[in-house]
Amino acid sequence: MDTVKRIKLRTLFVGGLITLLFLVLFTRIFWVQVVKADFWLGEAKKIWAASDTIPAERGSITDRNGNLLAMNIPAYTVVVNPKVIQELGIEDQVADGLSKILGKPKADIVKQVSFRNAKGEYSQYRELRPEGLNIEKKKSDEVAKLSAQIKKDLEEKRGKKISGSDMGITLIKGSKRFYPNNTLAAHLLGFVNKQGDPVIGLEADFNDVLKGTDGKIVYEKDGNRVQVDNGTAKLVPAVNGKNIKLTIDNEIQHYVQDAIQEAYDLYKPQSITAIVADPNSMEVLGMANLPTFNPNSYSSSNPINFNNLAVGGTYEPGSTFKIVTLAGAVQEKMFNPNEEYMSGRISVPGQDVYDIKRSGWGPITYLEGLKRSSNVAFVHLGMERLGKEKLTDYIRNFGFGTKTGIEIKQEVRGSLNIQGKSDVARASFGQGPVSVTPIQQVAAVAAVANGGKLLKPHIVKEIDDPATDKKTETRTEQVRQVVTAETSKLTSGFLEQVVSDSKIGTGRNAAIPGYRVAGKTGTAQKIVNGTYSKDKYVVSFIGYAPVSNPRFVVYVIVDSPSVPDPGGGKIAAPVFKKIVTQSLRYMGVKPDASVPPSQDKKQPLTVPDLTGLTLAKAQQELKARGLASKAVGKGASVLKQMPAAGTIVSDSQSVYLVTEEENKLQLPSLAGSSLREALQLCSSVGRKCVTEGEGYVISQMEAKLNGEPVVKLILKPPAGEEASDASAADAAAAGGSASGSKQDGGTDAAGGQPDDSSGGGGS
Repeated sequence: MDTVKRIKLRTLFVGGLITLLFLVLFTRIFWVQVVKADFWLGEAKKIWAASDTIPAERGSITDRNGNLLAMNIPAYTVVVNPKVIQELGIEDQVADGLSKILGKPKADIVKQVSFRNAKGEYSQYRELRPEGLNIEKKKSDEVAKLSAQIKKDLEEKRGKKISGSDMGITLIKGSKRFYPNNTLAAHLLGFVNKQGDPVIGLEADFNDVLKGTDGKIVYEKDGNRVQVDNGTAKLVPAVNGKNIKLTIDNEIQHYVQDAIQEAYDLYKPQSITAIVADPNSMEVLGMANLPTFNPNSYSSSNPINFNNLAVGGTYEPGSTFKIVTLAGAVQEKMFNPNEEYMSGRISVPGQDVYDIKRSGWGPITYLEGLKRSSNVAFVHLGMERLGKEKLTDYIRNFGFGTKTGIEIKQEVRGSLNIQGKSDVARASFGQGPVSVTPIQQVAAVAAVANGGKLLKPHIVKEIDDPATDKKTETRTEQVRQVVTAETSKLTSGFLEQVVSDSKIGTGRNAAIPGYRVAGKTGTAQKIVNGTYSKDKYVVSFIGYAPVSNPRFVVYVIVDSPSVPDPGGGKIAAPVFKKIVTQSLRYMGVKPDASVPPSQDKKQPLTVPDLTGLTLAKAQQELKARGLASKAVGKGASVLKQMPAAGTIVSDSQSVYLVTEEENKLQLPSLAGSSLREALQLCSSVGRKCVTEGEGYVISQMEAKLNGEPVVKLILKPPAGEEASDASAADAAAAGGSASGSKQDGGTDAAGGQPDDSSGGGGS
């Protein structure tokens, strides 16, 4: 009986225990599969899921006419598979071949193709950085050819076919930043390095605008990491970067860089900076510095060459600053051009101020003092008449001492620290307590040219979002009215005489036949070891044309030219003249009939109106004027011409005669054409062109950009005109000006500052 009872109890206990276990298991299953189902499903999907990144396309940068300045092109990264290479026994062949192609030391490649992981196994993926990162198509083709040759040699050696094709060498396709015009506008654009990171320039300043947002695709995979056929997939599309259109004009930028390169080669200065702007909008049409660099090969350049001195360099401006004092004196009716003063010397607290001709020119008028760039005249105007408070107000109102607000983050504000009478006197002619940037000078002089309006300078014209087709345009912004329109007109008239007076005008070398030009020279002694140097100068010229309706304000500054007795009128004014002459012709600005033509200089030619004439008649007309012509189309009469009638051109420029409707035209050979001519012709036949290189067209080819057909033009400078990177690097190594460095000028030890009078020097 007891035994039966015990058995029943045991059975009951075991049954209860099993029941309890089942209850616990059921509860747990219910908890996992019902209550926490969503949580565990999500965790499972994390294990199943795989994702691939869809890289966003970086936005392009173009000039104001749509010519590409920065773009993306296909690039390839070289990857080696040590496991495959070691199994095939081709380590030496791979290392030798890749070393020659990539320029990477063989020992470094051997280290990569024999790399083992933590388990002691050969790795299967090693990128050959940095030499093998983002290489161009030409090198990638050489790598592919190497792989094929190694395979062929190995098959011949073994006498049998080998499976696979890459021989442990793989090319991963990507993209990289490319600058088709090489050094053109390099300081503005900056560059993106091989890792895809923007370093300097607008590439860095506008990175958030240009870079876009990467997308991704998420999908389910099986145990072998293969996408499941019926699995879910989620696509997050990439958002490409926005495109930026700059205010600069490719052609004018070329003019600027060609002109300063010529002066750089001739005078071998420490640096040269030039800016061209439209004074009516303060859109920058050209901006360049030398020494420069090629953003496509930035690693071979001296980093000091990266500094954009146009916005980041400060200096004592010298006599170009007299324009501010002059405008203030005219506004306050304190400048009488016919009033006389005694030139030569004036007593100033601390140290007297002298003219370049220390004995002076005797009693002369204030207008003659302006033409001769007399320091004494401007001390009278600034210190004695305007005084500290008014002079300081005018300097500040013209924008000095604060940033202009141009869309370049490297911009600095300069300095303004006028204290006592001595500071007032020296600030009157651009010395001592004032340091400025080139872009500040341009904005200030533009205000004198445009009717007295200080405008905010711009380098960005438009931002285009390809995802929404929304375009954001930059508007002209007036900061303040500095002087009246009447003062602007009177001041321009006085500055015009600085250029037009061929006998004593310090700016006479900036005169352009047929055009009214206003301007001012500057020659400022540099501060070396705390004192004004006797032989180191910053020479400059700033001016605008035509005076009656200014189209261009141009500033040229040359730091430490290697010539005796330098002067702004001798060195900088001719550079100004070359840039403005070419720009006026390019923009089709007609000469002023009131300006008498020069008798001793070759005159520019004017294109006649040829539309409606027969092709033969038009060609005959051009030939009679000494101009070449090129026919575009197969028609018998001229429907359109380029350049337009009335355009001023050189005798070396061709006139294109279009004889068929645009939709019937075929793009002819552009070999030998200048960039401007080629782009005009492309536009006339409705074709979009992209350029590579600088100079003149040597070849053309059909290509595609973002899926659209384009014509790619290859340009090259004439023989012997290529820029010398080595000389630029040497100049920079010798002491190129860094961002924010002081390029100072001032008086000599006795307080005199040179000018561009016949006595020498420059002011």
